[in-house]
Amino acid sequence: MSVSIMPVLMRWRGRLIPESVGMGWAPFLLLGYLVFLFLPAIMVWTGDSRSPFGREVILWPTILSIIVFLPLYFFAYRQIGARRVACMLGIAALGYALLPTNAFANTYLTYAVAFAATLGGPLWKRVAWMVGMLGGLLLEVVLLHDSIFIFLVTTIVAVAVFFGNHHYLESRRKQAALQLSHDEVRRLAALAERERIGRDLHDLLGHTLSLVALKSELAGKLVERDPHAAQRELVEVTRVARDALSQVRSAVTGIRAAGVASELASARLLLETDGVTFAYEYASMTLPSNVETVLAMTLREAVTNIQRHARARGARARLAIEGTEVVLRVEDDGRGGAITPGNGLSGMRERLEALGGRLRIDSVPGQGTRVQACVPVHASPCDDARVDACCVHVPSAAA
Repeated sequence: MSVSIMPVLMRWRGRLIPESVGMGWAPFLLLGYLVFLFLPAIMVWTGDSRSPFGREVILWPTILSIIVFLPLYFFAYRQIGARRVACMLGIAALGYALLPTNAFANTYLTYAVAFAATLGGPLWKRVAWMVGMLGGLLLEVVLLHDSIFIFLVTTIVAVAVFFGNHHYLESRRKQAALQLSHDEVRRLAALAERERIGRDLHDLLGHTLSLVALKSELAGKLVERDPHAAQRELVEVTRVARDALSQVRSAVTGIRAAGVASELASARLLLETDGVTFAYEYASMTLPSNVETVLAMTLREAVTNIQRHARARGARARLAIEGTEVVLRVEDDGRGGAITPGNGLSGMRERLEALGGRLRIDSVPGQGTRVQACVPVHASPCDDARVDACCVHVPSAAA
């Protein structure tokens, strides 16, 4: 399909089915069940003299019913409450009206029961709607002296469809609640971290800046009376300022540092919320802060790429020390294929290379992607600044 056609199709899909429904093209694919309405005609055309249950094949009522059904079907997806109930009952009425001329008109009852599961409210009310519509079908089958087989088949299919939709909606509701809970936890964690940073900086800089101000003021008073004493005070101010700068750098490094263990927990929550199973192997180990930070950011970027692009069903991660290197492996069973380097991958590679490490990515179409990051266990002291530079230029998406 041409790339230029897809935006047009997506716009039309959005007009017929709201994106908030979250079903993509599924409502259009479900229309394929309308083919059952034409089975009587197909059976006659293939050699049977009469349609099932002894009815003569009259095609125009079926075609007319589909013309009425399609607006009701698409309209129901865009409505809630009483209007959706009206659409549901209208679809069921089409089934009742068509049954005397088409034994497969029970197809419309299946669509109506499917919408009954989406009405909202207590489950017993939705079950009551289903029972009521199926009861109407049973009454009509008895009045038409049709085989009870029609009712039994319809009931089996309709109940399966009803509870299938109910389970789908409950799963979506729980996923949404879990996502809200995840967002709230992150918000509270960020708030607590900001408060901690504020307290730490206040405790760290409050006394130091007061001391700097006092000594500077004293140096200003001594500069004419005792230049040597003023010079000593200025030297002391310089020393205090350098000590404060060193403490601020240490504090910022601790704030900025990311832990692999916490990133693994966040990765599991992110992926399993999206329906991807995640397993990991992590032996507790003590790593230099710069090494652990880079590995944690690499893990975060790799997991974010799985969630956004891989279409995977499962993923796993492993962190272990092999010789003089610590090795992080992240794998998924997604679609794989060609990898287009972007800011995320470039940032991963730059951070690792800043510590003398390396990054390897293997991606096979249909077999998933494997990311392997290797970093020397001991990094030189100057590596922190190089990692900081990479972090500034290439931000990483948070897991």
